[in-house]
Amino acid sequence: MSIVPALAGPLPEAGVVAAALLAACALVVRSERARAAAAGGALVLAPALLLADVWDSPQLRFAHRSPLAALALGLVGLALVGSLGALMRRRPALFPLLAVAAVPFRVPLETAGNTANLLLPLYLVVGAAAAAWLWDVVRAEPAATSAPASRPGALEWTLAAYLALYGIAAAWSPDFSKALQNVVFFYVPFAVLFVLLRRVSWTGELLRRCLLLLTGLALVFAAIGFVEYATKTLLLNPKLLVSNDFHAYFRVNSVFFDPNIFGRFLVVVMLLLAAVLLDARRPRWVAAILAALAVLWGGLVLTLSQSGLVGLLAGLAVLAALRWRPRRVLAVGAAIAAVGVAFVALAPSVTGIHLRSFDRLNADSSGRADLVSGGLELWSERPALGWGSGSFARVYRDRRRGSAAQAVSASHTIPITVAAEQGVVGLLAYLALLAAALARLLAGARGVKARAAIAAAFVALVVHTLVYAAFLEDPLAWALLAVGSALALAPRGGAPAAPERTVASGTVAA
Repeated sequence: MSIVPALAGPLPEAGVVAAALLAACALVVRSERARAAAAGGALVLAPALLLADVWDSPQLRFAHRSPLAALALGLVGLALVGSLGALMRRRPALFPLLAVAAVPFRVPLETAGNTANLLLPLYLVVGAAAAAWLWDVVRAEPAATSAPASRPGALEWTLAAYLALYGIAAAWSPDFSKALQNVVFFYVPFAVLFVLLRRVSWTGELLRRCLLLLTGLALVFAAIGFVEYATKTLLLNPKLLVSNDFHAYFRVNSVFFDPNIFGRFLVVVMLLLAAVLLDARRPRWVAAILAALAVLWGGLVLTLSQSGLVGLLAGLAVLAALRWRPRRVLAVGAAIAAVGVAFVALAPSVTGIHLRSFDRLNADSSGRADLVSGGLELWSERPALGWGSGSFARVYRDRRRGSAAQAVSASHTIPITVAAEQGVVGLLAYLALLAAALARLLAGARGVKARAAIAAAFVALVVHTLVYAAFLEDPLAWALLAVGSALALAPRGGAPAAPERTVASGTVAA
């Protein structure tokens, strides 16, 4: 008798809660041994839960017909994880570089009747790094592995609370499979990614290498976007190709499934480069950065991502505020925003945004106005605890009698999605998390180039989620928080290396 089908009934709900709690513990416990054990337990439990959920799906017919071949394939995967983990143990600097390289790449796979774009390369890197960490912990003396790590702060506790609440709220969700997939594919591996990146010693040289790697990837992706636009073809997402056929414009997505997520990635890289540009002194570096920014800007324009443009402006405002007087920057920003709002209100024929008619506004915003109003209605019906994690698409379709094609995975406004799914409790946890994250990243970031760049990129990402989707479902958010935390909490005393290699000194630059 197979053990996997036996996991039906109430056990999956308990398993999701357990996986979320283990990931939360990996964020906040101080013992090195306990953190590693929690992270490893979460990474083992998550795929087991997914396997139980999709055991009877067509995707696993191969495993039913040829269990030995499926077992052999699983052993090959474990061997790959172990081999990569052993390589990381010999070359510790390899992990952050591989993690950065893997963040953009998504592989479309069929799961439970839906197409999911999974970060399989990143899962491999996280699994290998976690295996290497566990191996080191197991082989070390108990006294060494039980020594407390840095004390978890408000950011770690609010992240842990958010994860725990999401897992608990999955228990009453009408779309439990969606909640399970979010925990398995996003929250568990990304929480472990945060812990692993937080442990890295982020020297100036390592930061430079990661930025060069990100820039190179972004330039390649932008070039792919240019080819897509020139040939009017897309690598992924046939639905987008159909949508392009019905509009005068053509949106590109490069290796990303969604043009807006592609635009978000470009915005993050552009802000990191802009921070370096502010202090660059060598003419060749200035010219190279300007050329890269021009190419990336062209790629962003071809995505036609309005949310990306708004996020870019927000990130640039943060960079300016951290470099010059914040009051002056806020005044200029408020003036620009006021002019923009007035222009939208007074010239709807030019902007294509009609504020006087809800139907026209809904059409101009590609249905987002209706999603926002519908999300608020769902929240008003269950304001305390919401409808349950991962439930927005199904409940929105059922309550508003929409079609499956009309429903989406979120309201395209993360606070509303959180409020509808976890109620006011979840909304308060989300706001507390934002406050803790901004406090961690912004405090003391003035004059520290690397920290200012990461803070600006994170703010841009948060603003992007206010008009789109995917906050903690995006590994970029966790990576920025982890690296920003490592820089913010890095010791400034002791006997550092050369000043230009010291992260905390603020001289990390080209």
